[in-house]
Amino acid sequence: MIRLAMVMVAAALFLVPAAAQAGGWATVGLSSLPDGMDAGEPWVVDLRVLQHGRTPMNDVQPRVLLTGPDGTRQAFAARPTGEPGMYRARVVFPAAGRWRFAVDDGFTQTHTYAPVRIGGEPAAAPAGGDSGSGANWLPALAVVFGAALLFAYVGLLSRVSRRAPRAAR
Repeated sequence: MIRLAMVMVAAALFLVPAAAQAGGWATVGLSSLPDGMDAGEPWVVDLRVLQHGRTPMNDVQPRVLLTGPDGTRQAFAARPTGEPGMYRARVVFPAAGRWRFAVDDGFTQTHTYAPVRIGGEPAAAPAGGDSGSGANWLPALAVVFGAALLFAYVGLLSRVSRRAPRAAR
C-alpha cells in the first residue's frame, strides 16, 4: 500500500511542474458573434484576453482564424485598443457558407467556437463571453490531482506512524 502511495506521489510531482511550466492559461471573450453576416461584410470584434480569466493581458498578439466551407484558411490580426487586455480585429468572410472560427490568444492556446453560417440563416450560437473549447482546465486539473495524491500520501503516513509497534512474543 505504501509503495502504491509513493508511486502516486511521484506521478503527481511530475504533473504539477508540467502545469506550472505551462505558464498558465488565458480566456478570450468576444464582443459579438458573426453568425448570419453577409459575405464580404466586415465583422469588427473586440477580444478581451485575460490571463487565468482575471488579469488583462497586454503585449500578446491575438488572431482570429477562419476555416472556410472549402477548407481554405485565413488569419486576421487583432490590434490593441488602448484598454488593458482588449484587442480589436476586422474580419471579412469572403464567401457564404458554414465557417469555423477560432481565436489564437497569442499566449498559450487557440480557442475554438461553434461554426457560423455566413450569408444565410443564423445557426444556433452559444451565448455569453468565452465559449471557446480550449483546454484551460488541464493545468488546474493536474494541480488538483497532485494535491489530492499528496493529501492521500500524508494521510497514509500519519496512519502508519500512529500504529504502535507490536510487542515481540
